[in-house]
Amino acid sequence: MTAVYDRIGGGYAEHRRPDPRWAAAIHAALGEPAGPAGGGTTVDVGAGTGSYEPVDRPVVAVEPSAVMLAQRPRSQGPAVQAAADALPFPDDAFDAALAVLTVHHWPGHGRRGLQELRRVARRRIVVLTWDPAFFADAFWLVRDYLPEVADHERTLPTLDAVTAGLGDTAEVRPLPVPADCTDGVLGAYWQRPRAYLDPGVRSAMSGLALLDQGTVEGAMARLKADLDSGAWARRHADLRNQAETDLGYRLVVSSP
Repeated sequence: MTAVYDRIGGGYAEHRRPDPRWAAAIHAALGEPAGPAGGGTTVDVGAGTGSYEPVDRPVVAVEPSAVMLAQRPRSQGPAVQAAADALPFPDDAFDAALAVLTVHHWPGHGRRGLQELRRVARRRIVVLTWDPAFFADAFWLVRDYLPEVADHERTLPTLDAVTAGLGDTAEVRPLPVPADCTDGVLGAYWQRPRAYLDPGVRSAMSGLALLDQGTVEGAMARLKADLDSGAWARRHADLRNQAETDLGYRLVVSSP
């Protein structure tokens, strides 16, 4: 996936700003940092621009794409250019491991990468992923305009595969998407549909950026027509007053 993100990752820092509610949930899942004896260090694997890295403990980032690494703020901790399935660290090197919306890009359905998380983390593993089947059924953009997203996601690791890869202690926690979500994930604009008409917004969503762009543009033309005619608003009037919605994003928390 390194070459892919070297190609599509240029706008991530602008459009993928951490949502404070998601950040709070992720950091709560990581727990309190370990004391000096444990080092308290967290490894962020598939770190991208480092959006959800905690600031109350040392963090080492792992990211294969040079384009993504170049967008990391200078104030953040050290970063290593490496892949999830071959982490360049000894066993139990970190107190905790974090992986945010990245396992679906790892080779071999993420199996080796998940094993690597368990190998290097002593106390806690936190993975943000999603349930592809739930997402495809719950999200109007996929269901009504881009079923090709669901077709592609059938090739990705399932939520069950992620939990199985993290062992018997894995716990799944729902992560609702706020109506004003600041992290431009694919489901972020469920209540702000015109955002999807912006090519820059779409370019920071791998689920759309990796599809055939002619297919995406055709779907966006249909969405624009429905927005302009009011058909979308009539069809989704129930979304207008919702503060958040469940689109299948999940935190998987494990204690190795």
